Amino acid sequence: MSETEQDIIRERYDLARERISELPREVSGEYADYICRVAELFQTVAEVLEAEGKERDYVRWNHRLYRDIEGDAYGSSYADPAFAAEKFGKDTGQYLCWYYAKFRDSIVAAYEGDLYGVLLCMELFLQVAEILAENDGKERFLKENIYYFIHDYDEEQMEKNICRMLIPDENALIHKIVMESDFSDTSYLYNYGEYISDNEIRLASYLASLPEERLASMAKTYTEGYRQGFIAAGIDLAKKSTVQIRYHIGFEPMVRQAVRQFAEMGLRPVFTRRSNTKSVGVVSTSPNKQYGYDHRFDEALYLNHALVKERLKTAERIFEKYKKEAVEYAGPAVIETFGEALFVPETKEDSPAFSGEQEKLSIGYTRDYTLIQNRYIPQDEYSFTIIAYPVPEIGPQFEEIFEATVEVNTLDMEEYRNIQQALIDALNQGDYVRVTGRGRNRTDIKVKLHPLEDPSRQTNFENCLADVNIPVGEVFTSPLLKGTDGTLHVTQVYLNQLRYEDLEFTFENGMVSAYSCSNYGTEEENRKYIKENILHNRDTLPIGEFAIGTNTTAYAMGRRFDIEEKLPILIAEKTGPHFALGDTCYSMSEDVVLHNPDGKEIIAKENECSLLRHTDIEKAYFNCHTDITIPYDELGDIVVYTSDGTEIVLIHDGRFVLPGTESLNEP
Repeated sequence: MSETEQDIIRERYDLARERISELPREVSGEYADYICRVAELFQTVAEVLEAEGKERDYVRWNHRLYRDIEGDAYGSSYADPAFAAEKFGKDTGQYLCWYYAKFRDSIVAAYEGDLYGVLLCMELFLQVAEILAENDGKERFLKENIYYFIHDYDEEQMEKNICRMLIPDENALIHKIVMESDFSDTSYLYNYGEYISDNEIRLASYLASLPEERLASMAKTYTEGYRQGFIAAGIDLAKKSTVQIRYHIGFEPMVRQAVRQFAEMGLRPVFTRRSNTKSVGVVSTSPNKQYGYDHRFDEALYLNHALVKERLKTAERIFEKYKKEAVEYAGPAVIETFGEALFVPETKEDSPAFSGEQEKLSIGYTRDYTLIQNRYIPQDEYSFTIIAYPVPEIGPQFEEIFEATVEVNTLDMEEYRNIQQALIDALNQGDYVRVTGRGRNRTDIKVKLHPLEDPSRQTNFENCLADVNIPVGEVFTSPLLKGTDGTLHVTQVYLNQLRYEDLEFTFENGMVSAYSCSNYGTEEENRKYIKENILHNRDTLPIGEFAIGTNTTAYAMGRRFDIEEKLPILIAEKTGPHFALGDTCYSMSEDVVLHNPDGKEIIAKENECSLLRHTDIEKAYFNCHTDITIPYDELGDIVVYTSDGTEIVLIHDGRFVLPGTESLNEP
């Protein structure tokens, strides 16, 4: 940006800042409180933005910027669609609620010194204030203004997001926080501009207290898993130059070690921000999970065919512009967390919701955007790794649980390789597998396996160790859909930060034919909850994966500390058999030749849906993959049935009985 352009932006900012400061003295009537609250938000945002060279009061600012959506205060915030609808009616309330959430984008922009980003939010607010001052046509103008704002700045925002994923910037705020902060003083956490809770403060303090060698060892588990993932997939890491690091704020002492270790591999880090409602990137504890849930379908206020078509064209142009950087992108390295209080969302009639046509548009856009991205960053040319640790909110035994998690993440891979090979050797003899529950668990499902043309060289199941998917502990396959029938049930499970009670799916030829849970008072509410959050607004999904988790140490940890329901999918999937709804584990990389440690080629990498990629790619992929695990205490038997009717029992009454696997019962 030239100096002249910067001067123009500064002048526009000064004018907007002054005009916003005048509004609270001028307004009256039903929208006065709304305008005053937004003006107050921008007052604090401006203080942050203009703080260079001045004393900074980051703790006070953090409180002021997040207090209206924190805890019970959210119920009287204009960010809450129910409150906004109560004040202004459903339609106007939805629009003003959307704007209120959008104005909050200025918070992070201010901390990053992004004057232009703050200016866009301020000018948008002034447009809204002007519309509200008019007597007629408020709803129409508010809605039109949303659409044109999105349309006008979509390309800028998309390019910004893609650049942040692909292009390292050592001068960027997050990079400086990670590499330059004094971790002995946790006040550095407030430099992000994200919500900072006791989780972040205690986590950062705990990690800062660990010896550097300990932090380096933890980081090595994570970075070495990343490197091993490339080796296992036969991808040349030397051709890559960037790694996307995703983590929870508070992990900076470990992340700094990881950055140094990735540098030894020739990789520079890129850091991306999460959005207001989507927790992907560098994240902190949510000030209010209901806020994110209420706004998850905000696109319903403006999504249409024209916008989707234009977005896809824009994505194509931007990826073409940065195709060199895309080729050098190695993939994400993710540090997940677990232990936050369980969340059961409230479904609100006043929240935006997709129409049937918009559901199709949203699904189609996600699919087509992914296909465009995969042309420039093919899935068979990059890898990833993911590891998880607890946050202090998990309880008073946080440090003890953290140490136990480190142990789980560093189990002996050689021991597990041999145990899991015994399971695979038995499974490879099967025509199908039957999984049943016990006690209150109603699971009874038959899983059809791919036929092996040459069992001496081929295998159905991958021997999953601790590379891309830490910790060690599962064997998995992509089953055939035809012949996979029955019921999957869990009494309670926590999926993608949402809790489900008595979750049940019925499958016919591998596809969901019925589903239910008992979270809400009516069948309609329960089905809607599942459709939106597990089926992702689809009528059905296939079983993309069947796996047997073998990490009984992780299961025992969950039982010992009474945290089973708080374990993330990453660990929970290793604590029993699990089924994934959606794409297979090999989605869009089916043609990559993979071998197990015993040298056998993994041939079960797709199903009847993914095979459609050859003829109708729009029907082949679903861009989702949700693991649902049956814990050992709800598990009855897992039995392999061969084509001649022989039964091979792997697990009986939740205990491993196959010779060579009995040691898994010890934890």
